[in-house]
Amino acid sequence: MVTEDDVRQLALALPGAYEQASYGGRPSWRTAPRMFAWLRDDPETLVAWVETVEDKEALTAADPVKFFTTAHYAGQPIVLVRLEAIDAGEAAELIVDSWLFRAPRSLTRAVDDRRRLISTVTPPGREDAGRRAWE
Repeated sequence: MVTEDDVRQLALALPGAYEQASYGGRPSWRTAPRMFAWLRDDPETLVAWVETVEDKEALTAADPVKFFTTAHYAGQPIVLVRLEAIDAGEAAELIVDSWLFRAPRSLTRAVDDRRRLISTVTPPGREDAGRRAWE
């Protein structure tokens, strides 16, 4: 299980990231000009971008306890992730990937190794065994 503070620490460790209140005052993390992650409540949920709608469908089909969607996100490459069902490693992968898809090229071009970036933002001792369902 990860917490709001865990998500905050992971997101703010990424280049150019900052926190801003979003829908309903809930925390979101952005790089100018786009959001790359935010938290919903009821249940406590991470909202993250994935590369394609097909990736979202693969995640929700592979593990509907962790990953889900709503009609609001139909047709969009955005997945909802229950914080109580993921570990820090999985959260880091989802947040880093979402950042890579949404951040400006001026920030992402310097990233030559996705795995190294994930290990950089994951707090020591919190690596867990997180692996995405489609990998």
